[in-house]
Formats: sequence, structure tokens, C-alpha cells
Amino acid sequence: MTDERIALGTARGRWVLTATALGSGMAFLDGTVVNVALPAMGEDLNANMAGLQWIVNGYMLMLASLVLLSGSLGDRFGRRRTFVIGAVWFAAASVLCAFAPTLEVMIAGRVLQGIGGALLTPGSLAILQTTFQHSDRGKAVGMWSGLTSVAAAVGPFVGGTLVDSGYWQLIFLLNAPLALATVVVALRHVPETRDENATGKLDFTGAALATLGLAGLTYGLISAGDHGFGDPLVLTSLAIGVLGLAAFIEVERRSSHPMLPLGMFANIRFTGANLVTVVVYGALGTSTFLVVVYLQTGLHYSALWAGAALLPMTALMLALSGYAGGLADTIGPRIPMTVGPLLMAGGFLLMLRIDSGTSYFTAVLPGVVLLGLGLVSTVAPLTATVLSSVADHHAGIASGVNNAIARSAQLMAVAAIPMAAGITGDTYRDPAAFHDGFGNALVISAVLAACGSVIAWVTLGDRPGQQLRHVLTTDIHHRHCALEAPPLADAKPN
Repeated sequence: MTDERIALGTARGRWVLTATALGSGMAFLDGTVVNVALPAMGEDLNANMAGLQWIVNGYMLMLASLVLLSGSLGDRFGRRRTFVIGAVWFAAASVLCAFAPTLEVMIAGRVLQGIGGALLTPGSLAILQTTFQHSDRGKAVGMWSGLTSVAAAVGPFVGGTLVDSGYWQLIFLLNAPLALATVVVALRHVPETRDENATGKLDFTGAALATLGLAGLTYGLISAGDHGFGDPLVLTSLAIGVLGLAAFIEVERRSSHPMLPLGMFANIRFTGANLVTVVVYGALGTSTFLVVVYLQTGLHYSALWAGAALLPMTALMLALSGYAGGLADTIGPRIPMTVGPLLMAGGFLLMLRIDSGTSYFTAVLPGVVLLGLGLVSTVAPLTATVLSSVADHHAGIASGVNNAIARSAQLMAVAAIPMAAGITGDTYRDPAAFHDGFGNALVISAVLAACGSVIAWVTLGDRPGQQLRHVLTTDIHHRHCALEAPPLADAKPN
């Protein structure tokens, strides 16, 4: 496969980038428009804050639980094939969401969407990593990050217009033509790649335990907001979650073919980048979820303008992500990923100025711009660092691990931070009560982002031989799922 690598500047290279950006962009678009539509959906489906959290988290739950298995499926059966199946599945689930008559059906549709999303996003990154020449990968990942931002840029306008006109259901039907275009381009232009050495059983037990653990914690944290931690159902749910995740780690440690190869975390750069992912994506997912809802219910923005309020952040990602990826290739990821989360923390704190008596340009825009600059500095270098820390044939697993961690962080944060900030029940319908909780949530997000800066500085240095003591498995050279876990810090492009 080495001599078949595609150059980014060729026609085929552009088509490959288009296919991956279309597929991932579909998921990005869905996230943007769903956040914009949450107040309208809550009104029509009679949902309180817990209901809104489940509309978001139903998707995130399956995405977080299954992206690891998806990476293995792509490595085993073909990354393009898995990617195409994900696009078709995602579109079908979107149609179910569009016609959901009740909150319960909507959540079920979002759960099914999460399965499709689990096949899409890691597949797109693995395709980039295994298709392009080594010298083009950093730029390709950066351009992918920027192009997927186009969907996030279009989403507020299209989704907001549909919501304001009374047809929020149509936001889900937008995915059908996008999925069709993704499938056509992928089948015609994307080469099939797989790990030819992949053997053994797929880790369905691990996937089931991960789903059980994350679902238990999510249900317990969301329910605790309304019923308190002393409620028997809350305690039972949290206990199931903790035991499920503990069993998942033990199964992965003992399995000869785990979907989460714990030996990968012996590389301090891989581990550090994923720890940054936890805190940064946790902060970002919660804050953007709450900002769009608060602008509509607290400041009475229309759905269109509430979604468009975050557009400068998206525009910065689109304009500068390619440069950020190239810069990280030149100077390394440590400085960009240290500065980026600090800028994000500053953006969250600037948003504390948002109140009913303030204007967009003085209270909202400065924080959005600073947050966007922080994301530009962080996202492309982070993704490239995760992928470059492993050998090429491990790309599906590496991208799956990072996506699972990112979505798990968002899942837990969206479940826990509103409760910690005092946003429960119908609080989001009361502007005064929502304002206080919104400020608390922003402070929590700022602290999380600042922690990401510290983690990046400590773990992403260039000191040779940086390895974590391997405490999770007994032998980091243990073979599993055709995955030999060498000292990954020494892995070099071929």
C-alpha cells in the first residue's frame, strides 16, 4: 500500500478529502441543527431539561460506545465499506427522527443515529491516514477539520430557518441527500484499505459492557438532577455504570482481541492527547449545548440567530485549521495544544458577560471569537498527534479510541455539568434561574479547558523515551486483534 499512497494535490486526493468531509460533515451538521432546534423540540415533545439532555446524549451514548468496535470493523472488513454503511444507516435513522411523534421515539431515533455516526467519523479519519502520503497527512487532517466546519456553518442558517418556520422535523431530512452524495463519491473515488493481518473475534462483549457502563452513568447523572443522589434508582444506575465500566476494563485487559488495546496508552503522547480530548471536548460539548438554548430562552433570540451566534467560531475553524495542521507538523503539537485550551478557557469566561441587557457584539462575539481561536489551535494538532502516535495499520483503532474518548467526555459532561451548575427540570424555561446556572456551567467549562492546557504542556514534550509505566496490561507486546503494541513513541512513518 505504501507506493499507492495518494498526493493531496491530485484530483483523486481531492475526491477522497471530499468524501470524508461529506460523511463527517453530515454528523457535524446534525449536531449543529439539533442544538438549534432543542427549545422547539422540547416544546413540541413536552421535554424538560432531562429530555433535552437525552436528545443529545442518546446519540452520544452509542457513538461513544461503538466507535472502538467500528475502528476494528473498518480495519477488518474495509474502511470504505464501513464508512459507506455508516452513511446509509445514519440517513435512515435521521428519517425516523424526522417523523418521531413522541420524546421516546425521538430518543430511540437518536440512539440509532449514534450507531451510524460510530461508523462514519473514525472511518473518515482512518481513510485519510491510510490513503494519503505521509507528507500530506497533517494538512489533510487540517483541511478535513476545516471542511467539516462548512456543515457547522451552514447548519445554523438552514436549521434555524426551518425551526423558525415551524418545521424543525426537516432538519433530520437534510441528511438524506448528504448521505447519497457521500456514498456515490466514496464508491467511485476512495480506495479500499484494511488491515490484512486482522484475525480473531470481534470484541462484542467489550462493546456491550461499554454501552452498559456509559448508559448507567448517564442515566444516573441526568436523573440525579431531578431526584438527588439519594434516590434508589439513581444509586442503582450509577452502580451499574461503575461496575459495567470496571468489567469493560477487565475484559479488555484479559482479552486476546480487545477493541481497546490498553497497551497503546503506554505512549505518553497518545495518552496525553487523549487526556486533553477528555477535558476540552467535555467543556466544549456542554457549553455549546447550553449557549444555543440560553440565547433562545433567556435572551429571546430566534433559532436562526441563536445558531448563527456561534458562526464566527466555525468561520475561524474553516479558515485556519489547515494552517494549524501544517504548523503543528513544523513545530510539534505541544505549543499549539497548550495555547489553544487557554484561549478556550478565556472564551468561556468572556461569555459570562452574556445577559438580557447586553448586545451580541459586546457580550457574545468576543467570547465566541476567542473560543474559535482556541479550537483552531487545538483540534487539528490533537487529531494529527493521536494518529501519528501509532503505526499506519493501527489507524482505525487509534481514531476509534480518540473518538470514543471525545464522545464519552461530551456524554458525561452534558449529563453532569448542567446538574452541577443547577440547571435541572424546567429551569431552562425560566430566564432568571437559567442565567445563574449558565454562568456556573461556563466557569466549570473554563476550568476544564485550562486543565487541558496543563496536560498538553506536561505530556507532549519532545523528551526522548517518554513512556508511561504500563499498569493496565501485563505485557505491552501482547498480540491482540493483529495489533502488536510496541513502544509506540518510536513508531515512525514508513
